[in-house]
Amino acid sequence: YAIGASNEALILSIALQALLLSSSYGSLEPYDLLYNNAVEAFYRNDYKDVVRHMEGALRSYAEVRQTKVRCRLRCQNQHPFDSASMDLQFFDVVLRRSYCQNECIEEKVGTQSMHKISEDVIQDFHRRIPYNYLQLAYQKLKQLDKAAAAAHTYFQANPESVEMDQNLEQYKALEGTNLDHFVDREARPHQRSFSAGVKLYDNANYEEAISLFEEALQEYYRADVECRALCQGPQRFEEQDHILYRYSLYQLVSDHFTQVLHCEHECVRDLSTRPGRLSPMENYLPLHYDYLQFAYYQLNMVEEALACAQSYLLFHEGDEFMTENVEYYREAIGHDLKPREVRPWLLINISLRSVMTDMTRGNLIIHYPLSKWQPLYCKAGRGSFFVGGHSLGTTAIEGLTCFLILCVCSVGGPLVYDSVQLIQNSQALNGTQRVLLDDVMSVEECAELKNLTITMAGDGYRGKMSPHTPNERFEGATVLKALQYGYEGRVPLKSARLFYDVSERARRIIESYFLLNSTLHFSYTHLVCRTAITGQQDHRNDLSHPIHADNCLLDPEANECWKEAPAYTYRDYSALLYLNGDFEGGEFIFTEMDAKTVTAQVKPKCGRMVGFSSGGENPHGVRAVTRGQRCAVALWFTLDPLFRELERLQADEVVQALDNQSSQSKWDTSLNINPKDEL
Repeated sequence: YAIGASNEALILSIALQALLLSSSYGSLEPYDLLYNNAVEAFYRNDYKDVVRHMEGALRSYAEVRQTKVRCRLRCQNQHPFDSASMDLQFFDVVLRRSYCQNECIEEKVGTQSMHKISEDVIQDFHRRIPYNYLQLAYQKLKQLDKAAAAAHTYFQANPESVEMDQNLEQYKALEGTNLDHFVDREARPHQRSFSAGVKLYDNANYEEAISLFEEALQEYYRADVECRALCQGPQRFEEQDHILYRYSLYQLVSDHFTQVLHCEHECVRDLSTRPGRLSPMENYLPLHYDYLQFAYYQLNMVEEALACAQSYLLFHEGDEFMTENVEYYREAIGHDLKPREVRPWLLINISLRSVMTDMTRGNLIIHYPLSKWQPLYCKAGRGSFFVGGHSLGTTAIEGLTCFLILCVCSVGGPLVYDSVQLIQNSQALNGTQRVLLDDVMSVEECAELKNLTITMAGDGYRGKMSPHTPNERFEGATVLKALQYGYEGRVPLKSARLFYDVSERARRIIESYFLLNSTLHFSYTHLVCRTAITGQQDHRNDLSHPIHADNCLLDPEANECWKEAPAYTYRDYSALLYLNGDFEGGEFIFTEMDAKTVTAQVKPKCGRMVGFSSGGENPHGVRAVTRGQRCAVALWFTLDPLFRELERLQADEVVQALDNQSSQSKWDTSLNINPKDEL
């Protein structure tokens, strides 16, 4: 009887499980409750319960997300806006779609999982905090393979965690773990496939790379659809108290759909941003087509290469390099092909991948750097987009009417000063937004500024005499400090004024040559010298200044440059004006994003200036100075007046006082100017 009862109970259990599975997830436990239970279990040292509740929370979180995606897409298809031309029809569609979504989600996950989750819990899941608890629990339970996977997953989104980094090293050294255990459980399929494809591509394994890039594209577009579906729910209205919100129904609806539009636009940034990073991978989606066109060409699949190259040009119309490839492929196959299908709304979003947005009461104001596509004005209900410029036409995107500027950012403007000579442009320097000029300064001016550096004997950079390498001494001075020394008689005031004037000369040249349509401001100006330390030059294998970019954090392994703190993200252009060439080493070099492949090299000499845009397109560094002293005026510029150099503004006032003083009876002491007050 006992055996029969046991079998009956087993059959009943199996039937019950089947019933639960067949009824989808109608009784899904809320993930915030499971998460809270797991945390409480952790502090009770009940690690089995930690694993049970936390793994359940992660499954519930994923299922709620997928259910929202599936339901919103289904209801969106069942109740489209296409036929809603009149006001009441539009609101009818809105209400039907809302009812459909709520009913669908409730059916799948149950009412208990439809409540509003606190922002703190949501942020914990975004930051992958549950995996930190899991790795500790699995470690206590001696399940090292699962602990390693949880630790690795957490670390991917929290690379600054020193403690987790140490834990991972310990896991790798333990018996019972291998590299296969260190997997990212939250890896995004499109990013995983793309990264794997790049590695195969770099190893010339083009056939397998193509397979992964094609897979990455499919996964990307699938993820894009899901991301946009998640934007269809309730929106957060920053800086608005809806208890006191007194706008009309139309304004409320306009605000909501403007927020939805903003959310959908941010999907482009979200899908191209790695876990733990604030900045997206530059040019992420178009790069798929770039890699594919060359990989197909390597396998002699020219038609496929042409289609991918044409697709790339949809994002970057007129790109010189890709246009040449397209012409070559056309000649090779004897006919033209259409680009592969690319979702039309992505063309605008990708081209605006660098914009920053600011929502204020339904108005989306776009602040943008120079880019190939620049929207002038877009209108959607009461909410609107606006930036300055001149329109060349209109384009309708998902009901949004936009006036667009196509900025072909060619370079090569006037050099302002007759004596300045163009030596190499971007093409000759194997890059973009680069220029090499000579005779920006005369031999006499170089000598005068060189003497100024010797007299001032600066204090290095932020008090460090060797900030970049222990094998060189680094000295520097700012314009304001030079003027102060000039007032005090410690250096010739004429030389300090020359430093000021030369830096302004450089600024005007860069602003003019790169055809900037707004004022270029000083961000930082530094008169610097690097001196080889005697006795420390044998067998040197370091650089005078390591490879870096000026406004982003260079990540050679990911082949990316992250535009986030502590980088000086507001810097837009950079220049180096050399005072001498009588030293050994010290060549300025441009490299690829890998920080290894040198694309151009510049040998300093008096009056030579190299200028370039400050982003990840121009990684650069300085080879070791092995003998003598290398001096230059280093300049960084910004297009944003909010980030103007404070010392420069103070120096402007001092120079203005000097000019006023000079215009009145040559140093009229009756002006009674106190130099310390001016400085």
